[in-house]
Amino acid sequence: MLTTTQSLQEAFEAVGKASRTIPLLEVTTINQVLLDVANEAEQETAFLLAENQKDLDRMDENDPKFDRLKLTPQRIKAIADDIRNVARLNYPVGKILSSKLLPNGLELTKITVPLGVIGIVYEARPNVTFDVFALCLKSGNACILKGGSDASYSNEAIISVIKRILTRYGIDENIVHLLPPDRSATDALLKAVGYVDVIIPRGSQSLIDFVRANSRVPVIETGAGIVHVYFDENGDLTKAVNIVHNSKTRRVSVCNALDCLLIHQNRLPDLVALVTPLGEDGVELFADDQAFDQLQGYYPYGLLHRALPEHFGTEFLSMKMAIRTVRTLEDALDHIATYSSKHSEAIVTEDMPTAEKFTKAVDAAAVYINAATSFTDGAQFGLGAEIGISTQKLHARGPMALEELTSYKWIVRGNGQIRAK
Repeated sequence: MLTTTQSLQEAFEAVGKASRTIPLLEVTTINQVLLDVANEAEQETAFLLAENQKDLDRMDENDPKFDRLKLTPQRIKAIADDIRNVARLNYPVGKILSSKLLPNGLELTKITVPLGVIGIVYEARPNVTFDVFALCLKSGNACILKGGSDASYSNEAIISVIKRILTRYGIDENIVHLLPPDRSATDALLKAVGYVDVIIPRGSQSLIDFVRANSRVPVIETGAGIVHVYFDENGDLTKAVNIVHNSKTRRVSVCNALDCLLIHQNRLPDLVALVTPLGEDGVELFADDQAFDQLQGYYPYGLLHRALPEHFGTEFLSMKMAIRTVRTLEDALDHIATYSSKHSEAIVTEDMPTAEKFTKAVDAAAVYINAATSFTDGAQFGLGAEIGISTQKLHARGPMALEELTSYKWIVRGNGQIRAK
């Protein structure tokens, strides 16, 4: 991989040129490429794991990014299955969104088109390399990938597998390009006006903030997740126990993992039962005074602490969670409005008017009633895979998959019409 400014510009130009060839591919060819990439990934499991291990050997196992970085045979199979799911989805390009005939005889048709060249800046998440390629190819886009140095061996191995299949089909391999892992490549990508149509950052809040502050290319923000579950006065305890446990512990390093439990003060007597499974799994709790007093002596020693102000509004990405007691639904809504990253928020309640008020008042990409936040995921939403969870409101929100990677244009058909002066 080249690193000079000139060579990076040449790479951007090559990707732009290659992007114009994708909409000319037959959909059947695109689908077969994806299926072959999925099969090749599984066949190359040993190779991918060996390269991934080189990255893992350089990272502290206690680093929250370690779990995201780690590939396993099961995870590679899941990635391959997601790619196959993408292949089975409908092709999102060329769909007619609307059409009309004007009085002057002009026929207008509004159709979906690819965004063009998509730049992805991400951290230690090698699965993103596969996911982005699959989604971009199926939506007619080229992609420029800027992974973190933590995952450089893994990403290069994945790209080699992908390009092997592209070559087999005679497809320009520049439709996907992996930039060097150094900082200068990030700076070049963020300034690639005229070459890149949109930048999508995936990773920590600090990465997202950096991209937003420094990019001259339009940015779609994706999800740092500061996630809350509110256990309402009328919530079912059995449901709450399972929802809180799954939201927190299913996979702690992902953006839909629970960070803060809000509990109605009238349900404090149930708090011990609510968090007992968390204690069995070794989750550290940072509880406000009321919750701390309720749990002291009942939660494992060394795992219970009094919350400090900084514990609220923190994306832990680890086996840690905050607890705050609220007096009313309005208090819970105020807390979420103050600290939420607008990713995923949940309520556990059997009172449907309360649930409806929660869904209307909470500003988040995904709002749950009596379900775990762990479902905020493109594959779980039936989208095949995702390029990220958008937490903004322009263009796309929530899991971004094929349809969210398209724009539209107007086709105007005439028969010699001209506009009057």
